[in-house]
Amino acid sequence: MADGWQFDHTIPKSVQIAAEIERRIRAGENPPKHPIYEVRLVQEFGVARETARKATVILRERGLIFTVRGMGSFVAEPSEWAEPAG
Repeated sequence: MADGWQFDHTIPKSVQIAAEIERRIRAGENPPKHPIYEVRLVQEFGVARETARKATVILRERGLIFTVRGMGSFVAEPSEWAEPAG
């Protein structure tokens, strides 16, 4: 699991993972075209593949990532991003 990261049991894990990845993207830690692998989310956060998949759906809906069939998901250009959640 991510260093020092603990889940809030009142919020779905997929939502929390999406929020953390969104934070990383907006902070520039994951720049445009950086790959976002569901399997790495599973490993990093210790969740099921379906939970990681739901997190990527949230990120895609916010315009933060895009998916190329057969290649995976990648961070989108800032011009594609929706306003921050919250």
